[in-house]
Amino acid sequence: MSAIDHSRAAGALLLCRAEPDRVRPSAQLLREPLLLAPAGEGWSVLVPGESAAEEEGAEKGGAEEGAVEEGAVEEGGANLAAVTAEWAHALTVAESWPAVGLWWDAEGAGFVVASGFRRTVGFTWLADGSPLGEESALTALRARLGLDPVLDAEAFDRLTRPDSDADARARVLGLVAVLARAGLHLPPGLAPGSDARTLHTAAAAAPAAEPVEWPGWREAVRTGLDASEQGAVGEWIRGPKARALGAAEVAAGVSLLVYARRRRGARRGWAAAGAILLTDGALTIAYDVWRARGVR
Repeated sequence: MSAIDHSRAAGALLLCRAEPDRVRPSAQLLREPLLLAPAGEGWSVLVPGESAAEEEGAEKGGAEEGAVEEGAVEEGGANLAAVTAEWAHALTVAESWPAVGLWWDAEGAGFVVASGFRRTVGFTWLADGSPLGEESALTALRARLGLDPVLDAEAFDRLTRPDSDADARARVLGLVAVLARAGLHLPPGLAPGSDARTLHTAAAAAPAAEPVEWPGWREAVRTGLDASEQGAVGEWIRGPKARALGAAEVAAGVSLLVYARRRRGARRGWAAAGAILLTDGALTIAYDVWRARGVR
């Protein structure tokens, strides 16, 4: 068995169970340098920019399930598992599709799965492949992605058993192989265990890959309205339900932004989630008003 060269092999991937057009609006609100590319039918992948991945990969990684909860990111620095969890949670907090964050560094590798307001959970393998975490995280992953409850469960079980021939990289590659049954197909060269530069180069060469950048609030609102008209973000409800939902999201978003300002250690993840909720709520209200005026 050959171990990973941990001197540089630190990075993360965000696997989204949605087409790029649906992922782009939320990804922009993360305000991180990202590359977005299709990753199979109904899948997209987000690759952090080299600087972001290297910065987070320099911190100590390896967190078991539950460590991705509030307080996982301390003011002095953030481990890669916790940062990946923040990104995945912020991406999906106002969406109907789930996201799986894969991470790896000198201490090991693992995954997190986020979906709406559900608790973000994760699982870790140490560098030698030893499992560290609760099997319930794999159960949550299977359920939230709608995987086969029998065949895929057996494959996941193998990932939690001791295996002297499987290091951390092999474990995550095994997880990707299971997700391939659900349609995930990563672009060539985009493999867990690679360093940030290799990932970025492979993502940039992928067909239909595009950089995702923060466009500013005016452009974000315009893009969101255009996407809703084209059906790219799913169907929005209209009428009293839309206004109630929008107001609730705005209130929740403002609360999270205020909380993030007070809790500096958790600021990035909670601030991103708050911004996404605030924007989605405002867009929901604006879209309802705009459509109401259009039909008069």
